[in-house]
Amino acid sequence: MARNPLRAATQPRPAAGGISLSFFGGVLSELRKVNWPGREQTTRLTVMVLAISIVIGAILGLIDIGFSRLFALITGGQ
Repeated sequence: MARNPLRAATQPRPAAGGISLSFFGGVLSELRKVNWPGREQTTRLTVMVLAISIVIGAILGLIDIGFSRLFALITGGQ
């Protein structure tokens, strides 16, 4: 099957890095459609993520301490 020279000429040519300029135009177009959160929502969600991370970290730390003591008890180590 032969290449169609007309079809190849109508497709956007990639830039030097391999990404066409129309790609960046599409990205900017999509970013304009994004519903960005406000400062209050961003702050509230950040605090929530930090709080949950601290709680999960504490739980995993306690589980680790428990397994360490159990392993020391089983192996007779200190």
